[in-house]
Amino acid sequence: MARRGQRLSRERVVAAALALVDREGLAALSMRRLGAELGVEAMALYRHAGSKDALLDDLVEVLYLELEQRLALAEEAGDVPGVPRWRSELHRIGRATYDVCLAHPGAVPLLSARMLAAPRTGRPLVVVRGHDRVLALLAEGGLDDARAAVAFRAFTGWLLGYVAVELCPASDGPDEPDPVVRLGLRHVPPDEVPGLRVALVLAERGGPEGLAAGLDALLDHLARPGGQGPE
Repeated sequence: MARRGQRLSRERVVAAALALVDREGLAALSMRRLGAELGVEAMALYRHAGSKDALLDDLVEVLYLELEQRLALAEEAGDVPGVPRWRSELHRIGRATYDVCLAHPGAVPLLSARMLAAPRTGRPLVVVRGHDRVLALLAEGGLDDARAAVAFRAFTGWLLGYVAVELCPASDGPDEPDPVVRLGLRHVPPDEVPGLRVALVLAERGGPEGLAAGLDALLDHLARPGGQGPE
């Protein structure tokens, strides 16, 4: 909990909100609870947060700022034989996004629910820069505006969908060594569910390797003639 007596500021309110969401998830975030965390009445927060909706938009902005910081600290993708720079950079963005999401799993739903929603005061510049970075790389890969829009949605959808699956617990007993028991499939006849072996694989996280493999499959499709990507 934040120390009482400290002067409130927008940065302090947003940081406390993110810390609360990190610990207990989005459902725990309310202005009353956040005020208690900061040692003030809930009404005192509105001068700095505006509203709960504005606070949620601020959390999206903070996540994108962290993404920018991670990208700035990591070296730009080097030349890989046979791999265009635009493609390597999209992989780098994907991995950095994955790392941000795993660092703040409770806030991940905001990225899909509010990322493209423009608040009344205007979409945060850092979010626009993030979108522009991806669109510029797709243009570098030879996509025109229409195809870049399709590719942008596919790229963004894959990233957020992959992370959502990664963070969704596959079972209630992660310490159970038998994956069949862990997934609650002990009483399911195997001959009636021939895809059972796939479910067992899905019980484990795909990790960064799975993310990269999925991105490669997506970018391979975009790069094929007729695949909505560069020919």
